[in-house]
Amino acid sequence: MTPRPRFPEVTGPLLSALIDRLDRAAPPPPQVSGFVLRFDGLTVETTGFPASPGTLCRIDTACGRSVEAETVGFREDRNLMFLTEPQAPIVAGARVRAIAGGAEVEVGDALLGRVIDARGDPLDGGPRPEGSGRWPLAGRLLNPLARQPVDRAMGSGLRVVDAALTLGEGQRIGIVAGSGVGKSVLIEMMARHSDAEVVVIALIGERAREVGHFARSLMSGAARDRTCLLAVPADRSPLLRLRGVRRAMSIAESFRAEGRRVLLVIDSLTRVAHAQREIGLALGEQPTAKGYPPSVVAMIPALLERAGPGLAGQGSITAICTVLADGDDTVGDPVVDTARAILDGHVVLSRRMTQMGLYPAVDLPQSVSRVMPDVTDTGHRQAALRLKTLVSSYMDNRDLVMMGGYVTGQDATLDEALRLWPRIRALIAQDRDEVSTLSGAQAALAALFAGEAAP
Repeated sequence: MTPRPRFPEVTGPLLSALIDRLDRAAPPPPQVSGFVLRFDGLTVETTGFPASPGTLCRIDTACGRSVEAETVGFREDRNLMFLTEPQAPIVAGARVRAIAGGAEVEVGDALLGRVIDARGDPLDGGPRPEGSGRWPLAGRLLNPLARQPVDRAMGSGLRVVDAALTLGEGQRIGIVAGSGVGKSVLIEMMARHSDAEVVVIALIGERAREVGHFARSLMSGAARDRTCLLAVPADRSPLLRLRGVRRAMSIAESFRAEGRRVLLVIDSLTRVAHAQREIGLALGEQPTAKGYPPSVVAMIPALLERAGPGLAGQGSITAICTVLADGDDTVGDPVVDTARAILDGHVVLSRRMTQMGLYPAVDLPQSVSRVMPDVTDTGHRQAALRLKTLVSSYMDNRDLVMMGGYVTGQDATLDEALRLWPRIRALIAQDRDEVSTLSGAQAALAALFAGEAAP
């Protein structure tokens, strides 16, 4: 009979080391997958498998490589997904595998001075930035009563805005205008000359030429070290456009949590709404005003409410969002109306001002900053109101005066506007490379009316 082999008794430190090793060697998570059932060029229907909305997946293609998609919902016992690469060569029965990384994004100082896309991949030719932390793509909810108030003025870098539409740290404001009236130049000036410690710019749905211009302009000067530029050009899928703006918001939130004053620029909110409209209509939502489904109206407040001041000890996110007004219509567009209702003010750009050669073409009578009373004193507010009144009177009667139909002395306000117009024009006009400070703008406004008795 063969004797049984004897094994050394495992006790003491050796046993503890084995147990620790087993604890650390946890089994990998199970691989969940399915198969493609239907594909229409953008939307993919697959067999049902565990994947919540927001889960990223890889889909095999006929050319041997895989493409990325995001789970956006369910229909009966099928998963619904959107591709990041429309018109990919997908065939029926292709395998779909869930992957990690859809719910959080990398954040940290490594993103400053870099140009990235919606996936966090570099567009500037450098290595992929390795963040020092992670932040939820959907953000973290904050108690509205625990947020700090907006009670401190912030210099925007634009003299006319600082003088007559003073912004506050943590304010959310929209720039409303049609095409070709100087929105891009205006936000570039704000990004370059504002008082913010960190600037996060999201170019969503912009032309590739515009993206290249911003990258060359902002990422080559002194502003580079405090700027993160995220770009998703117009030829990318609607899914990437939405993920891009959410990634930019998450990056800004992480810097706010560190106690920094952040300027977030979204250009443009309208194209973000267009991306949500494409997804909503593809999922079967019924279009309402101007073809926008209800999900667009719900998405805009949910996105913009993530900006603003943080909790005690945190910083703030001052958000500037451009809103396109089709045909210069700033009233009937649902995106404009929804944004105006949730934002803390709006700056309207006037095509008539551009025709007069006035840049930035801010239409003061139609613009408003709702937090200005909380961040300025009484004297400044009275001077700003007087400036708006004079500009409104001049613009409304300019054609009449030019035709010789007005006689001096009929209207004291118009007489003052005509007398002060050269100085008002000098206050409003600002070259794109001219640096303006908050204190300098306030001093210029006070000097405009120095020695002038109010009517």
